[in-house]
Amino acid sequence: MSFRPALSTLALACGVFACSGALAQNAPIKVGLMLPATGTFAALGDAIEKGFKLHVQEQGGKLGGREVQYFKVDDESDPAKATDNVNKLIKRDQVDVLVGTVHSGVALAMARAARESNTLMIVPNAGADALTGAQCAPNIFRSSFSNWQPGYAAGVVAAGKGYKRAMSITWNYAAGNEAVKGFTEGFEKGGGKVMKELSLPFPGVEFQALLTEIAAQKPDVVFAFFAGGGAVKFVKDYDAAGLKKAVPLVVSGFVTDGTLEAQGASAQGILSTLHYADNLDTPRNNAFRKAYAISYKQQPDVYAVQGYDAAQMLAAGLNAVKGDIKQREALQAAMAKAVIDSPRGKFSLSPQRNPVQDIYLREVKGVNNETRGVAVKALADPGRGCRL
Repeated sequence: MSFRPALSTLALACGVFACSGALAQNAPIKVGLMLPATGTFAALGDAIEKGFKLHVQEQGGKLGGREVQYFKVDDESDPAKATDNVNKLIKRDQVDVLVGTVHSGVALAMARAARESNTLMIVPNAGADALTGAQCAPNIFRSSFSNWQPGYAAGVVAAGKGYKRAMSITWNYAAGNEAVKGFTEGFEKGGGKVMKELSLPFPGVEFQALLTEIAAQKPDVVFAFFAGGGAVKFVKDYDAAGLKKAVPLVVSGFVTDGTLEAQGASAQGILSTLHYADNLDTPRNNAFRKAYAISYKQQPDVYAVQGYDAAQMLAAGLNAVKGDIKQREALQAAMAKAVIDSPRGKFSLSPQRNPVQDIYLREVKGVNNETRGVAVKALADPGRGCRL
């Protein structure tokens, strides 16, 4: 007897279909975090997740007025497993948005799945040029960088210091190869010449033969791209081989970001280029660093910033549609037009959905990458091959 009046009241209040819509509107936003939890990039994935969750925490646990529910998959930094792993989030968990990842090869596979399923995706690290280049899509955004950006800026810096002959060293995978291409473009535009490109398979750390070749060739400067545990081993081996004093390094900032405590004295004085520096003395960065340290009892790095800004980008879209994530075109348009008030400094997005941002020249001092100025102002990735 009590059921019919209750149902009648419900129908009078908002209509059966309107109520189902309201219930859906009040459901949590389902965020799928596909990040490395094991292997050489595990610390990077952890920092990204913490940064993302910090911004959500600062908004009272909600984005666009909606609670946030997290689903997590360890991507294992393995492109061969990427499609199966991302489909756990898309098909099994039916997430509203994908956030990932670090490894460029894994991110490219994630992006294919996101395009095919029309799932919103925000890339909080992987710099694969194709993500916002030839494989761009209206539903794929990046809160980090393209591999070309810090590489190109490093080339500009090296040429500006008068170096004429360079060698490069990296892992033979998308991120490393594209960073080297960026460096070469910037360096040779400034009058230098890259003599030889050295590489080893990812995630190998047997550098000795390649370091011996650098010593024999005696270039003016060496450009390197590594990250995580591999970057620690490279910097220590470079120093132990006696090369640090003989051939200066100008590196992509990922070599020295999140790795300085482990690298110790071997890293001191290394110059790098990146879109963030630890000692940016701005109210926004100072507040971010304080909040992160209080929440996690550790200092943030560029990966934490990129995770934080991925959440800011999602919030910009959700706020514009008042939390109605089904309004995808309006949400994506708002994200594309947003100016993100980042700890790195405010940035906008290129038409290809990649940050247009200052790239800083940094120097390792103690356990910080301290800014020595802006290497290239408001650098936009060329987005080659993108057709939106």
